Amino acid sequence: MPLEKLRRINAVKIEVPQDYKPGMRTKGIIYVDEVLEKELEAQSIAQVANVATLPGIVGASLAMPDIHTGYGFTIGGVAAFDIKDGIISPGGVGYDINCGVRLLRSNLKKEDVIPRVKDLVEVLYNQIPSGVGSKGKIRLGHEDERKLLLKGARWAVENGFGSREDLEYTESGGCIDGADPDLISQRAYERGRAQQGTLGSGNHFTEIQYIDEIYDEKAAESLGLFRDQITVMIHTGSRGFGHQVCTDFLEVMENAVKKYNIELPDKELACAPYNSPEAQDYLSAMKAAANYAWANRQCIMHWVKESFMQVLNAGPNALGMSLIYDVAHNIAKVEEHTVGGRKVKLIVHRKGATRAFPPGHPELPNAYKSIGQPVLIPGDMGRASFVLLGTEMAMQESFGSTCHGAGRVMSRHQAIKRAKGRSIRREMEDKGIFVRSAGRETLAEEMSEAYKDISNVVDVVHKAGISKKVARLRPIGVIKG
Repeated sequence: MPLEKLRRINAVKIEVPQDYKPGMRTKGIIYVDEVLEKELEAQSIAQVANVATLPGIVGASLAMPDIHTGYGFTIGGVAAFDIKDGIISPGGVGYDINCGVRLLRSNLKKEDVIPRVKDLVEVLYNQIPSGVGSKGKIRLGHEDERKLLLKGARWAVENGFGSREDLEYTESGGCIDGADPDLISQRAYERGRAQQGTLGSGNHFTEIQYIDEIYDEKAAESLGLFRDQITVMIHTGSRGFGHQVCTDFLEVMENAVKKYNIELPDKELACAPYNSPEAQDYLSAMKAAANYAWANRQCIMHWVKESFMQVLNAGPNALGMSLIYDVAHNIAKVEEHTVGGRKVKLIVHRKGATRAFPPGHPELPNAYKSIGQPVLIPGDMGRASFVLLGTEMAMQESFGSTCHGAGRVMSRHQAIKRAKGRSIRREMEDKGIFVRSAGRETLAEEMSEAYKDISNVVDVVHKAGISKKVARLRPIGVIKG
């Protein structure tokens, strides 16, 4: 389709008009400035347009500045559908259901940790299994796994991994009600049994960071953040379990498309009417995978704390390590939004997009009611990550959504080819960042050049007003999946 049809709305938004492709029911909006617009892929723009053809879509088909081509829906995509006339699509959630980010604060300062960062990285790498097909220290029996799918992070806390206070600072309390373990295939159970408490592979990580820039002193103080403070960020999801749930239900949805005579511009958009048995079964299975992911991050956080205590020979009080927030960025949820002046319930798909709810929102912990939801945006392992806050503008424009990360500009194959003959680990150490990974190729796939500049991405959502910057975090130690 001709890119000339795209129209710049303002400095941080472009419109994909409704006549960009036949069958579009609404326009597309991509949050991108002129710098990031140069990195837009024609295929990802087409995917924004394709989503706009789906039945029951409400508002625009949206994409965040970390947009890149995904399965069916673009990564960085947000789309809301009416629960009466709309659909639900696994492609709008992704294979790694409830991939998300958890951020811990501490009493430690940069100078307390840098002399021991190599030791910390080594111990964390040994404590938290990572890599393709990695198996964890937790061995789940069938009944244990069913309970975990129903309880999510609550299961982890009940089994000694953290405290009840952690649940208050986790999206949805670390558990979405309505999961149905009976809808999960035997293959998914098998894949999930040994992977609880593991990072996995690809862009997943546990990262030791320090705060090098604060943009909003008052908000930072409310979040317990200060300059040179040590933080730890955990980025992972539902592992092979969630991948299998997605795989299983894509087949179900492909049959549903034929059953309900849904016309699609791309078979990867396979979906079913929200109120159909197929859609409701997928939603219940997706909730089980989301709960698996929240338990996973809860267990990893527990081992992070233990590792710091071991290496620094510090007790819990001296460490002061506690959860700021945990937020999902691959999920579909029923939410209430104001559309055309009236409140309606919608099924909001966020795929590589983060919830960004404003001050006063009923789903926020009491501690954050006055400032808004913490938004956690990881960058690549060589640059920075950011803490932002959700805003009222996000509720008005993007169904309470913002970006989720830097967004790839190279495929994994391209990155490996570009890194040939280089030692990415040595390059990182030259920057003062110590890295451990399950393999050399992982570091090549995840090198900084493979991603957009996170600072540019975050500046776009900040200038658009759909989230506002609070602090920047610099990596000093990274455990890669």
